[in-house]
Amino acid sequence: MVEQDTQATRFVFGFAGWSGSGKTTLAEKIIAKAVENNITIATLKHAHHHFDADREGKDSWRHRKAGASQTLVASDRRMALFTEKQTPQTPQLEELLTRLDPCSWVLVEGFKKAQFAKLEIYDPKLQDEPLYKTDNAIIAVIAQNPIDDCPLPYFHRDDSDGIFAFLCQKAEQESTAS
Repeated sequence: MVEQDTQATRFVFGFAGWSGSGKTTLAEKIIAKAVENNITIATLKHAHHHFDADREGKDSWRHRKAGASQTLVASDRRMALFTEKQTPQTPQLEELLTRLDPCSWVLVEGFKKAQFAKLEIYDPKLQDEPLYKTDNAIIAVIAQNPIDDCPLPYFHRDDSDGIFAFLCQKAEQESTAS
């Protein structure tokens, strides 16, 4: 399981669920709570579709379109590295984690098939079966209502305080185990 990367001791966890289940809304709340508690947190998001974070007409966009294999845009407050891949290849979570600056927590959204600690955001309107039944990396379930016979900890989708406390406990357990 991908629990920590090789650059630093980090608590790596993610939110798993179908599009529209509330992963990003919950992520925003957990990120804010981490920052309020002086926990440095980075996020890693997998995009399933072609995306372009650069705007057409900007110098960096023009450099990439002209054929630059990498374009690094930096200011005193922000930095973004764009890398064009000649051959499409799904990025591996382990490699992406090594690209992050040191931090205490990494919240991953996506990478459903990778083995790392995940909390499932379950919405029966979007999926028939919960993911935890086939993914042993899921450590808790977040839903509107409890799921009958679910052996994992359950949190109501609006209980961001309880979810945050659970994550703090898991992070502490991992740091003492290392």
